[in-house]
Amino acid sequence: MNRYIPNQHGAWAMLLMPFLLGMSAAGAVLVHIPLFLCWLVMYLFSFPVLQWIKTGKKERYLKPSLLYGLMLVPLAATVALSEPKLIGYGALLLILFAIPARYAKAKNERALLNDIVAILLFCSFIYPVVYVGAGSEADWTQTTQLFLLIGLYFIGTALYVKTVIREKKNPRYYQASITYHVLLIPFAVWLSLPLAAAFSLLLMRAILLPKLKLNVKHTGMVEIGFALTLYLFVMLAYL
Repeated sequence: MNRYIPNQHGAWAMLLMPFLLGMSAAGAVLVHIPLFLCWLVMYLFSFPVLQWIKTGKKERYLKPSLLYGLMLVPLAATVALSEPKLIGYGALLLILFAIPARYAKAKNERALLNDIVAILLFCSFIYPVVYVGAGSEADWTQTTQLFLLIGLYFIGTALYVKTVIREKKNPRYYQASITYHVLLIPFAVWLSLPLAAAFSLLLMRAILLPKLKLNVKHTGMVEIGFALTLYLFVMLAYL
């Protein structure tokens, strides 16, 4: 199953957060169902494709790539027929996919810059979700604030996770993670006091959790909890 299911536990939070916030902000409509399924299958499809690019093991990753590719076609067609303007968003995603593909080819997909690109791509999903739910009545100022909020959160998470796993013996990453989270608090205060409380918790996470020596699985599971906490604070602040 490790050919079919991505082993990045924290990525599931990035998959869900933009969708949930966008749907909460704009209201749920029926088209959100195929839109989310399309988004989910796109993510699942990208996993074996990037692994294929990285390893060159066609025999290992061909079947999952074909499976998800065949699942993706009717879902993408349903969304495109329902909301033709989203075809442009899909084309943009396809173009930007060249960036993680390049890092996979170089076997450097854990690079921080690649993480940031992936985070921004994940978080950008809030725009089509809001568009589908609200149409011409969408509040794009609020949507952009939410995009920045979750984007900054997940970038901080990427820094923090490196201090727990790959860079746990590198004090510069630990210091950078703490500094980044400190700098986020004035931004959160400017937006709302509940968000300031949420980002204060994230700062404590960045300071304390690297000292607990959590393994990869537990780190990912903890991050799902922090993402849920942030979601609840955002709901208090905005919605």
